[in-house]
Amino acid sequence: MVLKQDASTPYCAQPNPWHMRIPVELDQDIRSGLDREWLVTNGLGGYASGSLVGATTRCYHGLLVAALHPPVQRTVLVAKVDEVALLPTGEKIALGVNEYATGTITPQGYTHLQSVSLDGDIPCFFYTLSETLTLEKRIWMEYGQNTTYVQYVLHGAFDEHSEQTGNGKDPFVPASLTLEISPFCLSRDYHATTVGSVNWQFQVENTGNRCRIQAYDGAPAYHLIAAPAATFTSGGFWYWHLWHRRDHERGLPDQEDVYQPGTFQLQLVPGMPATLVLTAENETTCTSLGYGGARHEELAAQALLRHRRRIQQLLNVADRSSASLSEQDPMFARLVLAADQFIVARPDYTHPDEDQQMLRLAPDRKTIIAGYPWFTDWGRDSMISLPGLLLCTGRYSEARGLLKAFASFVHNGLIPNRFPDDGFAPIYNTVDATLWMFRALDYYLTTTGDWSLLKELFPTLCEIIQWHVNGTDYGIQMDPADGLLKAGVPGVQLTWMDAKVGDWVVTPRFGKPVEINALWYYALTAMEGWAVRLSTDAAQYGHLRTLVRQHFATRFWYADGGYLYDVVDVAGVAGQNDASLRPNQLFAASLTRDLLSEQQVESLFQRVTEQLFTPVGLRSLSPQDPAYQNHFAGSREQRDGAYHQGAVWQWLIGPYVDVHLQLHNDPAALIPLLEPFVQQLWETCLGTISELAEPEPPFINGGCFAQAWSVAEVLRCWLFIRDQRDYQV
Repeated sequence: MVLKQDASTPYCAQPNPWHMRIPVELDQDIRSGLDREWLVTNGLGGYASGSLVGATTRCYHGLLVAALHPPVQRTVLVAKVDEVALLPTGEKIALGVNEYATGTITPQGYTHLQSVSLDGDIPCFFYTLSETLTLEKRIWMEYGQNTTYVQYVLHGAFDEHSEQTGNGKDPFVPASLTLEISPFCLSRDYHATTVGSVNWQFQVENTGNRCRIQAYDGAPAYHLIAAPAATFTSGGFWYWHLWHRRDHERGLPDQEDVYQPGTFQLQLVPGMPATLVLTAENETTCTSLGYGGARHEELAAQALLRHRRRIQQLLNVADRSSASLSEQDPMFARLVLAADQFIVARPDYTHPDEDQQMLRLAPDRKTIIAGYPWFTDWGRDSMISLPGLLLCTGRYSEARGLLKAFASFVHNGLIPNRFPDDGFAPIYNTVDATLWMFRALDYYLTTTGDWSLLKELFPTLCEIIQWHVNGTDYGIQMDPADGLLKAGVPGVQLTWMDAKVGDWVVTPRFGKPVEINALWYYALTAMEGWAVRLSTDAAQYGHLRTLVRQHFATRFWYADGGYLYDVVDVAGVAGQNDASLRPNQLFAASLTRDLLSEQQVESLFQRVTEQLFTPVGLRSLSPQDPAYQNHFAGSREQRDGAYHQGAVWQWLIGPYVDVHLQLHNDPAALIPLLEPFVQQLWETCLGTISELAEPEPPFINGGCFAQAWSVAEVLRCWLFIRDQRDYQV
């Protein structure tokens, strides 16, 4: 199955900018279709995802993966649905695809899959049923709800033989075909797998055209709902040993049993949509939705219209912020929609009396999912991603809300590193997330001029700096001798290079890491300027900033290598420096122009280009280093051992572009650097950009198939380069 972008079809079909439909041509290479994926989200942390051909190749795949405590407690409820089309001629066409541990693939519905495309952010699958009939299947989620829509539309006309043998012989009854839909149901954490049992039957309430499903007493209940003309026939059996090939590649449990509660039967007439609604909303909400009644398809059509209008609104807002028409810049439009998938609600559950639906949709309690399918919201990722995902797309109120929300979680001068899946207390093991917040806030203030937010947060910012000067958790403290920030305790990972296997911290970076001190200098510089603006004492911040500037280059410059040490005073030992050639040094040049001479920037940039740059991002370690790992695959231990020891990171194209432009001032030369990311939008997970890639050709993508800071930095660079070119013209 080969994916190709049809260059003859525009990204944006006038006059509907949301209708960005590029067909994806397929052949019969099943492996390619199993490896490529799609994703839709609901703004709560819930999502739907699967392989292009329909098989679940990961435990994380599902048509309804609900965030039961937004944005966490993700629970796989409906893994997928398989369809069988019953033509009026009596022919049965199975459209599903399931792969088993034995290597068997059955049914083989991929042989009927004609094409896949994105209609805005909605994946659409087109199946050939006959010479004259095509079945379209589209999937989207309701924003702010754990609800998925699976809609079918039959295109074409029945041939003469079908008309004679079907209802078409009566001019008042249009010819139709029957579509049998078999849902595969689960009820588990999205990291887990299910082992079925002949003694375990899900609790299924069948009410004719809908059913309520509960795996066991106390499990979350959910509903599968079709139009009144549809029928649901109870079944109740297990599909055993479905194989998750992508989990197998990652050394994870790779088999699962799924429960089939019964089968829906829908009658499809050409041109008339038929919609199956999957929802984990509570009983009251399900009743109020009105689905399953006489207006079922009308309500589904309204849901699709709401979704499209929201997409249009996102593009309109982004256009205003960037002075660009999205239909004239399809890359920008596509990235705006990709960005939206990561921006989710983090409601304030301390006020249970408030309307939870309103809390879900409010712009003042937002956070950023670091990556799909397995990450939740991380402080570091949120702050790095904020400029690209929220500011470049004009979502200023949500950026404001996110900054306020994270500031409210400050503890001992630190914002959270991450929020656990269980929704309990945040974890603070990070030295850089809090410093990245200063950069995010600076971008926000520069973009919006919202100085009232600065005034509101300034006391917290002062407290943060003081904690860093005096010392806070995890050995994070300024060294009074040189003003540099040191961090680390044995057995704890604190920087973005945070892989850990058991007690083994793969890249401890215990000491004074280079990018941490570039961020520290940035924060002090920002605080000095903000203090002046607020007419308060700025002397302390000016003194500390000067101290850092005096010592940074002399401490970090590795003259023999012509680049910057990655860590100085390793493990607290003065003069013991880590000369590993890593991309972290780029931030000393991209964040500020005050710390290094132009000659030093040119030299380190040359070394980075020679040894770290690839077409899809930057390697995390030089291939010349003895610790370099040339492959990212295998068991968790193998993958984590290579995670920051060679693997290519897509988001690092951001600081690389910044420094390139600083040195060469040639925006046109940077366009080819971003072209591979344009191509990737159609290669791994449709419409988005992955976390990382293999460090050697052909640079196969890996990690999360959709990563927030990858999308954010490519989007930020794309706009910056385009605006620079427009300005020069």
